[in-house]
Amino acid sequence: MEFNTEIFSQFHKKWALLTAGNENDFNTMTVSWGGMGTIWNKPVATVYVRTSRLTHEYMENNDYFTLSFFPEECREILGVLGKKSGRDMDKMKESGLTPKACENSMTFAEAEVTIVCKKLYKQTLDPSCMPADIAKQHYEGQPDHDMYIGEVVAVIQ
Repeated sequence: MEFNTEIFSQFHKKWALLTAGNENDFNTMTVSWGGMGTIWNKPVATVYVRTSRLTHEYMENNDYFTLSFFPEECREILGVLGKKSGRDMDKMKESGLTPKACENSMTFAEAEVTIVCKKLYKQTLDPSCMPADIAKQHYEGQPDHDMYIGEVVAVIQ
């Protein structure tokens, strides 16, 4: 029997684009924190978004989001999309990626895999519930993260 742990490197090593919105109005950002698993008898993906990010507004205002994973040659683009805000620039124009509508949300033609999720749950992470070193490193003087759990409703390859 084989137990494949490759899933653990998908967010941390490859990164992904988290996208919320629709064909007429969407936002995307690079994420490197996330997970996949099962809760409430449903397959789920979990993502974390700082409350200061423009994508957070889109996550709040939409019932669906996508996680799109890309080939290695897109890594530089993902770096830019993770550091720059859609408030300050046209991220789609800058990235050169091709937006593509998909089941209740958006993905990109260049994505290798897109996971479509329906929001099930949101909660703000509480630094007082974390080890002090983690809270200090990630939250001292920084905005909070909201955790979103979404039911995986489609996987597009």
